[in-house]
Amino acid sequence: MTTAAGTALDAAADDDRVQPIDSPLAFARRRLDGRFQIDAFGGDAQLMDLAGRALAFGVRVEVEHAERLPRLGGALLVSNRGLGIVEPAALAVAVRQTVGRRLRVIGAPDLPVLGDVLRKIGAVGYRPDDVAVLLRAGHLAAAPLAPTWLRSGAGAPPRELLAAILGFPVVPAVVLPGGPGGLPIRPWRVVVGPVVETATDAVPGDTLGGAELAERTRTAVNRLLEAARAPGSS
Repeated sequence: MTTAAGTALDAAADDDRVQPIDSPLAFARRRLDGRFQIDAFGGDAQLMDLAGRALAFGVRVEVEHAERLPRLGGALLVSNRGLGIVEPAALAVAVRQTVGRRLRVIGAPDLPVLGDVLRKIGAVGYRPDDVAVLLRAGHLAAAPLAPTWLRSGAGAPPRELLAAILGFPVVPAVVLPGGPGGLPIRPWRVVVGPVVETATDAVPGDTLGGAELAERTRTAVNRLLEAARAPGSS
């Protein structure tokens, strides 16, 4: 018997799942006829899948511990970041290729044109409450840590955001260039860690709980970076 909760979960999974790309003619017809949907967060499924396909051609990845990536339900990936956008892009490609889900990257600017375009291809804004709603809707999101020079370590974690999503799985990850000397001449390495433990009595909005989760998450990302950079790890 199918329950209402089960139906809602299936619908969330369908909204989150990468779909086959239409032929150019069918794609154009759907756009001209208006037969496409924009979700509550500004995402256009057709454009997200098309952008994801294009991104995969330009950003090659090798994923370690892909079994730790959530297959279903709301969760937040937290990763290191250099002074660019390659790490979030590589993480989105890794999620697409291993679990077939669309990754919603946090960080879309609040600008009329650029922000709208980025939301259509999967980005979401910074507001903690909006991200919490996104996870409750069953989506998988990514929150890069603050940028660091030369990817030297885990940057500052988004404490307010982590406080807002307490109760959802937080999965640490690191993204590193695959080539020697930190050069991206081989596929980018994406290493996924185990879910960060949180206090069992923490509730969304708990400032102290969010601060504790932030430090645990930063420590988890730093440990992944140290292990990934150890001799013989690649």
